[in-house]
Parts: sequence; C-alpha cells; structure tokens
Amino acid sequence: MTEDQRATVWLGKVGLRPTRQRLSLARLLIGDGNHRHVTAESLFESAKSAGASVSLATVYNTLRAFCDVGLMQEVTVDGSKSYFDTNTYDHPHFYWEDQGVLTDAPADQLVIARLPDAPDGAEIASVDVVIRLRRT
Repeated sequence: MTEDQRATVWLGKVGLRPTRQRLSLARLLIGDGNHRHVTAESLFESAKSAGASVSLATVYNTLRAFCDVGLMQEVTVDGSKSYFDTNTYDHPHFYWEDQGVLTDAPADQLVIARLPDAPDGAEIASVDVVIRLRRT
C-alpha cells in the first residue's frame, strides 16, 4: 500500500473528507504505517519540510478533527503541552524531560492495582499514565 493509499483509507474509515491538507498531514502521520507522537509545531515543521502548503492553524484544526473522530489521541504533559498519538489503544507513555519527547512505554509491564472511587454522579472515562524520565 502506498503512503497516499494508506492516508486515504485512514481518513475514509471514519468518514473524513480527504482534503489536500488532511491527506498531506495524514501521509506524514501514518504514511509509512508506523505510529507517531507529534506536537502541532513538529508536524507543521515536517509539513513545511515536505513542501506541504499548510498553516500552523490548519495543523491545529486538523489534529483536533483527527482526535474528534478517534484517529488520534491527545496526551497532555504539564497541563499545557499537547502531544498527538496515532496509537489510539490504551497504553502508557514515557516523557523524556530533557528532550521534550513522548514515547510509548511497555503496556504489558504496567500494573494498576486499584483506582480511587469516582465521586457520586461521575464515572472514570480513562486513565492516562505519563511516566516522566530524566537521564542520569
């Protein structure tokens, strides 16, 4: 499958119209079949380097649209820095503080023995695990 085909199928499986901007960003995100962790800024820089004509606002809007339909998930670090992950299955992350990079952590090694009860009138929707690392 070519990068263009993979991007078109990825958008099509959720019914997103394959606009020129969406296709160019989708190719960068999943064109080679590998998962990515990106920030809007890093994806914008990759798009510029690839010759795509997209604004930073378009990148933000497209990432939001991809998250809204379940193609990506947003992972927030420090309550302000958002990373976008093409792997939408529940899994933990490593955040490398010295590099500002988010990577997958091995899910099979994570054990959460007990969560606190949700307050009355609420249910736990998800649990995000971000393990902060610093090199020694």
